[in-house]
Amino acid sequence: MNYRDTLLKSLIAFWLCIAPLAAQAQCLDETAAADRAARWIDKQTLRGISRAMSLADAACARDRLVAALRANKDYGGRVAGYKAALTNPEVQKRFGANAPVRGVLLSRMLTMESGFPVFGGYAARPVFEADLLVEVGDDAINDARTPLDALKALSRVQPFVELADLVVADGEPLNAAVITAINAGARGGIYGQGIAVQPTQAFADALRDMRVLMTDELGNELANAPGAAIMGHPLNAVLWLVEDVRNSGGRLRVGDKLSLGAFSAPQIPKREMRIKVRYLGLPGDPEINLRFR
Repeated sequence: MNYRDTLLKSLIAFWLCIAPLAAQAQCLDETAAADRAARWIDKQTLRGISRAMSLADAACARDRLVAALRANKDYGGRVAGYKAALTNPEVQKRFGANAPVRGVLLSRMLTMESGFPVFGGYAARPVFEADLLVEVGDDAINDARTPLDALKALSRVQPFVELADLVVADGEPLNAAVITAINAGARGGIYGQGIAVQPTQAFADALRDMRVLMTDELGNELANAPGAAIMGHPLNAVLWLVEDVRNSGGRLRVGDKLSLGAFSAPQIPKREMRIKVRYLGLPGDPEINLRFR
């Protein structure tokens, strides 16, 4: 064997040794995850999250961030469900994505509508969106293959205003990988009582055809979108979450709450701003009201 062949084999062996390390390079170690969680809890902006990381690395970083948040004695909580982000094709284009991304919802993030005002500084870079929450009512959700399958395994549909956090510093990149790594910006949200699901095709059609209308205290329209703005049908976001959680080795559980995506562009809260979100076309035209202070 000549020197060139020996050198080539040595280089190949070296690469095979470092390739696994390189593949994990973008995933947070425990120290970095704890630091990122601490900054998140303190509502400090984040810097240096690489937009070039793979989605697998980003999902790993998300999971370690969530684990660090749960381990924090002042912030922790159980996993209460999941959120699908980038479910609107126009939003996907904005961030250079071709599919949704997933975040994890912790129990402390979700609050029932109470009439009390929301502190506008709830996040490092606060934004809010008209969203929709559904609750899992049957373990059969994990075997759902069609929108009607998914509907039959849900118990409630609930009005939801997501109180999200863009969190990365102004000027830092935001693409699908970065959004995944920051847990899809899941910071909190206010949900309403909602309505019981009717496991029928007519109810599924109502979800697709409803109009989601968000207005401010002066009646100005902040959002006006059909249910179909989310992946052609909101229940398609449920099916996507089922598959994405399954692909990571998990399963949805009875009681999990699923945030299906934004019907509005991100809005920045303003002091004393009041908003109303109505879901016109669902039984009873449910709504949710919110005031920022």
